[in-house]
Amino acid sequence: MVRLPLSVSPSALPKTSTPGVRNFHVSASRKHLVGPPDPISHLRPVVYDDAPPPVAQRVPHPYSLGEFTGNTREYQWKMQRQELDAFNHAFWLDSNSRFYAAKEAVLQSLPETAGGAEQREHALSAFYVRWVAQERTRLDAYNVEWRRRNWSTILLGARVRYQELVSRVTHPFRREQRDG
Repeated sequence: MVRLPLSVSPSALPKTSTPGVRNFHVSASRKHLVGPPDPISHLRPVVYDDAPPPVAQRVPHPYSLGEFTGNTREYQWKMQRQELDAFNHAFWLDSNSRFYAAKEAVLQSLPETAGGAEQREHALSAFYVRWVAQERTRLDAYNVEWRRRNWSTILLGARVRYQELVSRVTHPFRREQRDG
């Protein structure tokens, strides 16, 4: 919070020409983009503005963090963040694909002449109960793994930001050179 001297009134301060624009920025602006939902997984993909460069397809071995210059911890955090998104998307894509296929099989097994909407509702209700019971252990395992990976990503991101803060405090006039 900035305190003004008692002799200066807020109306005497210069105004910005564009409403809503701050004169003083304390953090870098981010322009992460969110795409439309996937038709099967129903997840909206995030396109990060600071994403690491894509890995070449012809490389016979995975990259080692030792091959990069600069802050390898930050690069690792960016990669881990994207891996978490891919893990989440893959799980829900598989789960929803199997769900829709099983639901369609239940609907196809119903005779066309018997019962109409009421029989359909009863069959779907029984299907949903079986589906939830059948998927419980798989979903629980996913939740444990997702939380483990998410906390790991959060902690790594906090270490990166702490490292940046320490660098700014210890070297206040050095411009940080960023790759990317």
